[in-house]
Amino acid sequence: MRPERTKASAMTVFDSNAYDGHEAVIFHADPAFGLEAIVAIHSSVLGPAFGGLRMRAYASDTDALEDALRLSKGMTYKAAMADLPFGGGKAVIIGDPRIRKTEALLRTMGRFIESLNGRYHTADDMGTTVADMDVLRMETRFAHGFADASGKPPPATAFGVFAGIRAAVAQRLGRDDLDGLGVAIQGLGNVGARLARYLAEAGARLQVADIERARVERARDEFGARAVAPERIHAAAVDIFAPCAAGAIINDRTVGEIRASIVAGAANNQLDRPCHGAALKEKGIPYAPDYVINAGGLIDVACEGPDYDPARMLERVARIYDTASEVFERARIEDAPTDLVADRMVRARLRSQAQSMIAA
Repeated sequence: MRPERTKASAMTVFDSNAYDGHEAVIFHADPAFGLEAIVAIHSSVLGPAFGGLRMRAYASDTDALEDALRLSKGMTYKAAMADLPFGGGKAVIIGDPRIRKTEALLRTMGRFIESLNGRYHTADDMGTTVADMDVLRMETRFAHGFADASGKPPPATAFGVFAGIRAAVAQRLGRDDLDGLGVAIQGLGNVGARLARYLAEAGARLQVADIERARVERARDEFGARAVAPERIHAAAVDIFAPCAAGAIINDRTVGEIRASIVAGAANNQLDRPCHGAALKEKGIPYAPDYVINAGGLIDVACEGPDYDPARMLERVARIYDTASEVFERARIEDAPTDLVADRMVRARLRSQAQSMIAA
């Protein structure tokens, strides 16, 4: 049965603030299997579009479209900043994964992705798992992401965010260690939980929040973390606020309430609008642009193949420390918000590649 949600208004995809010159936006429905999906391809300048497959019970079709558009653009920037041969894309399936996700639906989505003939590659994301990618691979060559020995996704994303946090601490606090620092983690999914472990092992004191109580209790038992209400975690009196859940957490309501000295986390699109990066700068709070430090998963995919070496892959992810440090240093020299500096770095690379393609 089709879930109740608000239909899109008369607004077209071209009217969306998130459209930003996307190359393609493809809508697909298969009523026989209950599939309603969107694939957004932002750019293929650097290579085929890559982005995770998200499944979520969106409040409206417009919300689903906006999410796909914003996330696909973020993937373009993430790949460019990490110097990877991918463009940016994103796929969303509209529906609650706890209720509507079935093998038949996933295989139908796999056939849809296969029909795009390699223009778009995907992997697990919010609402999907590496096991789901195994199902998609029954139908498509373009699903990536494999489980580690524990059956979970590799720790690449969390490891990269940890490296980015260390770079931010070195820039803002002049320290090369995290011992005794307070960190508030919003969201304890696969990435947030692994980040919590890295931080706890480094001596950080954790405050955590998640809508699933069991995850919070596990962090309390394993790391001695203190539980905080999800709606207040952003305002915790800590050194570092690490958003690792949904995006737009830095917004008109929350930006004035943040008391951390640093914002650095795994969530995509943490800034609701560009002005919020400037607001953090005005408060003297360095922001580690999300697509700079959460690129570990994409780097892991780029390393896939017969010669895949987890240790070598993590060595490459560790270079996120250097990339983040460069962003912070340029922002200091230019006296500019870090997100604008990172955006300029990405656009310069995209222009250079586009010009090379024209010259060829």
